[in-house]
Amino acid sequence: MNTTLLDELLLLQQQLTTNYQKQPPDIIWPFRHFILASKIPGIFNLGGDLQLFQQCINDNEEDKLGEYAYKCVDLVYSNINNLDLPITTVSLVQGQALGGGFEAALSCDVIVAELSSQMGFPEILFNLFPGMGAYNLLARRIGPAMAERLIISGKTYSANKLYDMGIVDILADDGEGKNVIDDYLNSHNQSHNTIRSIKRIRQIAHPITRQNLIDIVDIWVEATMNLSEKDLSRLERILYLQRIYKNRKNIKEQYAEIIMRGNDWRKVKKVSFPLKTHLGDKVLHDRRRSDRRQQSNSM
Repeated sequence: MNTTLLDELLLLQQQLTTNYQKQPPDIIWPFRHFILASKIPGIFNLGGDLQLFQQCINDNEEDKLGEYAYKCVDLVYSNINNLDLPITTVSLVQGQALGGGFEAALSCDVIVAELSSQMGFPEILFNLFPGMGAYNLLARRIGPAMAERLIISGKTYSANKLYDMGIVDILADDGEGKNVIDDYLNSHNQSHNTIRSIKRIRQIAHPITRQNLIDIVDIWVEATMNLSEKDLSRLERILYLQRIYKNRKNIKEQYAEIIMRGNDWRKVKKVSFPLKTHLGDKVLHDRRRSDRRQQSNSM
């Protein structure tokens, strides 16, 4: 989600809003749905511009990072409000949707995902959090407690799991996403008025304001600028894959593997037994393995 992509998407939103808000009131509305998708096989979007984050931190350019963050908020907020048009926004996820990419998908009214798709927020892996609407949008769908649990986990989740959680609205077999979208459009055209009314009710019951998003993204900018050297080294791990994924055929699998390992860096490294604890007690074996075996046998 670099600045070029952001600018193009924002321009598209602006052009659609400007062109169609000027239509005479008696004209037949030219379209009812706006669909956000990716033309890159296996990748919806791999998240924020980590190279920009790194550069802003190293050069102490907080204002530049804030400008980027506010553009992200404008993009998400426009989607949340359906571009100020009488339309429904739909995201079609076919592959990886991580970080800012997942936020973009969540900003739409409806999420359609193919079964092999995976979504999540890996920011916790380098001591950060998704700050461009993730908390608000997840809390609206699954409640604050579950939203926090998902964000803090740092894990990626399958489309099937997210469907069970109530985040993904419609599942599609791999390669069938477009057909499922077509079926959805055909089946919901007759109830378009009801769907738009439900969206307005949702905005009343669970409002998301631009100022609210800005207040949160200001916290995100401050937290990003305060990342430590250790945090930045973890960020570099994911940034490396963002830089080269276009040039390597198996990059999608490698990227998914690194993200899915999630909190491996938190785990205690392998040690030799017996050992002494800080209290002087002797430990003869790895009790974590015994606990896992007991849990496995009890299931």
